[in-house]
Amino acid sequence: MKQAKLALEDGTVYTGRAFGAEAESVGEVVFNTSLTGYQEILTDPSYKGQIVTMTYPLIGNYGTTADDQESLGVQVAGFVVRELTRVPSNYRSHRDLDTYLKASHVTGIEGIDTRALVRHLRTRGAMGGCLSAIDLDDSSLIAKAKAVGNMSGKDMVREVVPEKAFTWSKGFDSLSQHVIAERPATKNVVAIDYGMKWNILRCLRQVGCNVTVVPGTCTPEDVLKHNPDGIFLSNGPGDPATLDYAVNTVKGLLGKKPIFGICLGHQLLGRAFGADTFKLKFGHRGANQPVLNKETGAVEITTQNHGFAVNPDALPPDVEVTHVNLNDGTCEGLKCTSLPVFGVQYHPEAAAGPHDSTYLFDQFYKTM
Repeated sequence: MKQAKLALEDGTVYTGRAFGAEAESVGEVVFNTSLTGYQEILTDPSYKGQIVTMTYPLIGNYGTTADDQESLGVQVAGFVVRELTRVPSNYRSHRDLDTYLKASHVTGIEGIDTRALVRHLRTRGAMGGCLSAIDLDDSSLIAKAKAVGNMSGKDMVREVVPEKAFTWSKGFDSLSQHVIAERPATKNVVAIDYGMKWNILRCLRQVGCNVTVVPGTCTPEDVLKHNPDGIFLSNGPGDPATLDYAVNTVKGLLGKKPIFGICLGHQLLGRAFGADTFKLKFGHRGANQPVLNKETGAVEITTQNHGFAVNPDALPPDVEVTHVNLNDGTCEGLKCTSLPVFGVQYHPEAAAGPHDSTYLFDQFYKTM
């Protein structure tokens, strides 16, 4: 089996076995604490430009299927696991993970001590890396990793936005019908796509929305010409501080229609209201992140994937923090008390993940 190496910008090098495409990639090295949902992670556009490490040691055991994709294809720059299952066992599986990544031209590495790697990233923070099954020279790989840097100052949204507007009409399949009860479509929503997961669109359709998707580079006029009942702001990759064009669009939409934002959409709302955003040391990525709902006192177990957060100190008096991360106290949700506008940092569409927060889609529907 061919050797592969993962080098970090601080000079640390891990040696393992290659799987997927025999290639080389660079990106910010991060980790995800989910036990399942690896295909949803691989196809989440928010991971554009990142090499993802899974903390759970055995990955690939249920294979892959087109039904579990969250975008048109694999978005990660590389994939790191402790042990790869090459013979999956699941009636839904179409092909194994190794074959899936080969077809997507994405490199993976297995057989390294992922616990040691994750502890290193927790201590030192997310950092640039180079994953290669071609170049196995340590000094060369470290030099490539140093040239990457982290996500600060990078506009990755332009790399993942759709080329043009389109409509979405698909709700849940039979396996997911219990999560959100299907409601006839009576509201028209424009979803601004900064790198959106498809399960968000399924959730919007499920609660009763006709959905038109527009690129994240749109203007307020591009959105309002569809005469929506509400506006949704999606997740996406990169640094929100670089997205002045998106923030200006959000500012132009405030007060025009009800607005709901998730992840990057939440950060853009924060910046539109005057708050700053900042880079987290190693981010929140996983399907087991505890969040306190300050309005109800309930603790929600949530799916998360973000490397930046909103600093609420500069928010105006009519914008309040509604949700707080119980691991580090960062802002996980906000709402405007004078306008029908709210957002959360985490992923209530939960693909994959727990369903504690799906009520937010119904809340958006009722707001409209």
